[in-house]
Amino acid sequence: MTPRVRPAQAPDLNALSLLFDQYRQFYLQPADPALARDFVAARFTRGESTVLVAETDDGMIGFCQLYPSFCSVAAAPILVLYDLFVAPAHRRLGAGRALLQAAAVHARAAGVARMDLATARTNVAAQTLYQSLGWTRDDAFLHYSLVIQR
Repeated sequence: MTPRVRPAQAPDLNALSLLFDQYRQFYLQPADPALARDFVAARFTRGESTVLVAETDDGMIGFCQLYPSFCSVAAAPILVLYDLFVAPAHRRLGAGRALLQAAAVHARAAGVARMDLATARTNVAAQTLYQSLGWTRDDAFLHYSLVIQR
């Protein structure tokens, strides 16, 4: 059963928010379906991100979310692939690969210079997938975060 990938639409918000809540739980956040729905709905209605969804005949099984940004050095727009998730029961069907390939098609059509993403150092399976699709690991720069509010 090969997953199909398409842009998310307004009627997808309920199913998408359930997957988004699972995604957050994967990163050790407490389950909060209302927060997940509010966050996804706000990005969607404000046009602040592009969400691609993967589905099979069983329904929606995964998604990726792309945020527009800029690279000052290249003086060009880029996309940040911030979220990529496939429901555990549907992994190994090619959904992650299909989502990444569709994201690249979207990025080319949008005319961006590149896409960036970050993943956990321990997420070897994801790293292997990214590298198989031509993504290169950045070993030159360290990335830092500053928590402003919780």
